[in-house]
Amino acid sequence: MPGLAQRAFAEWLGTAFLLAAVVGSGIMAQKLSGGNVALALLCNTIATGAILAVLILTFAPISGAQFNPVVTLAFTLRGDTARTDAAVYVVAQIVGAVIGVWLAHLMFELPVLQLSLTQRSGTGQWLAEAVATFGLLLTIFGVASRTPAAVPYAVGLYVTSAYWFTASTSFANPAVTIARSLSDTFAGIALHSVPAFIAAQFVGAIAATAVGCWLWGRPTRLSAAPPAS
Repeated sequence: MPGLAQRAFAEWLGTAFLLAAVVGSGIMAQKLSGGNVALALLCNTIATGAILAVLILTFAPISGAQFNPVVTLAFTLRGDTARTDAAVYVVAQIVGAVIGVWLAHLMFELPVLQLSLTQRSGTGQWLAEAVATFGLLLTIFGVASRTPAAVPYAVGLYVTSAYWFTASTSFANPAVTIARSLSDTFAGIALHSVPAFIAAQFVGAIAATAVGCWLWGRPTRLSAAPPAS
């Protein structure tokens, strides 16, 4: 197995690319959609689902391509990731996510340092985040238990779908949520909306971990352990 430094770097780099894709595609979609929000969201969705599959295929052999603190938590609770490694992974994921947002801003010649003004709140959106995260973790656990090689595609497809069937457009990732609060663009979320989103994500993750253990037991490892949005 690769050393902790290599695994942490893979988590950092993969999460940075994920956020560069999420925020960058949102900026591009908003520029090209002519004010059609549905079209902009569709473009953002396709880019996000596609990059997730690619990043998981690329980094799963190194770190498990978790890219998500609640995925790391779930795999730690299930015994697949050591607690000390998990703490390093989460720091790498959050730092990588912020770097990815800044990179997207630089590519589109926008101010690097921003705060989003997009409010995302209400019981419907909080429930949506819990549901989105629950479904993401169940997808990983269920597919990994039988066909681990299919996890990258399953996760990419799930996130593509969840962008559209959830009221929150499926953040389902605390690192992503924090980083997107630093971008006043299409993908942004106001800073004061972040805590409730993250709380809902943890509720969904813990529930999914319990259900996943009941249905499938400990999952098959993805060369190091699996991912998300």
